[in-house]
Amino acid sequence: MWKFKPLLITKGQLKSLRAPSPQTTKIAETLADFECLGNLMFMTDKYKHSSRARKPKKRKHKRRLSRAQTGASIEPGGSQQRRSSGADRGGDWLYGTHAVLAALANPKRSYLRIVLSSTSSDGIRNQIEQALGNVSGRPDPETLDREQIGALLPPGAVHQGLALLASPLEDIAIEDILGGTQGKAEASVVVLDQATDPRNVGAVMRSAAAFGASAVILQDRHAPPMTGALCKAASGAVEWVALVRVVNLARAIGKLKDAGFWAAGLDAVAKRTLAQADLSGRVALVLGAEGAGLRRLTRDTCDELLKVPVRQRSNSLNLSNAAAVALYELNRQRG
Repeated sequence: MWKFKPLLITKGQLKSLRAPSPQTTKIAETLADFECLGNLMFMTDKYKHSSRARKPKKRKHKRRLSRAQTGASIEPGGSQQRRSSGADRGGDWLYGTHAVLAALANPKRSYLRIVLSSTSSDGIRNQIEQALGNVSGRPDPETLDREQIGALLPPGAVHQGLALLASPLEDIAIEDILGGTQGKAEASVVVLDQATDPRNVGAVMRSAAAFGASAVILQDRHAPPMTGALCKAASGAVEWVALVRVVNLARAIGKLKDAGFWAAGLDAVAKRTLAQADLSGRVALVLGAEGAGLRRLTRDTCDELLKVPVRQRSNSLNLSNAAAVALYELNRQRG
């Protein structure tokens, strides 16, 4: 930035300037030009970028620590829960008898720790030993008090004296499901719209396993992660029923329809019931969350809307119950 010093003129010079001459006139013009230039640069510096929005000053933020560094995990519901040592190595705690035994029987699962209560029955111990004998290189079970096991898990977890720190399952794409059901005359999948509760999703997976559905498909956004709560509600079904997460649910339904699936959406105001429809062949049952139901685009993508008839005192069933009824009706028609 240029700086201008005041120009000092003596009285003699001032008198000489009063007498106009070509030389003094030129000097005066030069001084005037410099004065205007200095004023202009001063004003420019003072009001520069006045028409543009000023960038906010950057605030210094404290470095955020990861979940593994803080030793905490986020369970669905929003609150931060404590997490045991070892979870930062890529594992999640599963708990409950059926969830843990099913995970141990799954050769695709690897795990870091298995803990059981000192009061566990001989039958549970025998099943654990049998599962450990099928795959080599797995760690031996640890015997802990029930309180010690509870300290490893989120508060309120009903662990039944058994917990497993297991590796997550590999992601499954909808193309894998289409390939696995290709050529089958009869197949069924369950599609969930706006399902956010892990226990509801787990219960749907349990029903899907009981009635032979190939997969449960849901939108990845706002969908619950496969935590211990979801696996406990699924009662081991996550080990043999695929849980597929997609970005766009309507597009996924379109892919199912292109592969020969008939998309039946459940809606309380539909004209026909499930029993009145033909559910043979390849069927995709599409269900919305309790209260919100199916979104407009999802509803429009379905081939037909059907309903589960209920008494007037009850407006609707919750998500997992509706899925169980729909899957039962589908299997009843197929004999």
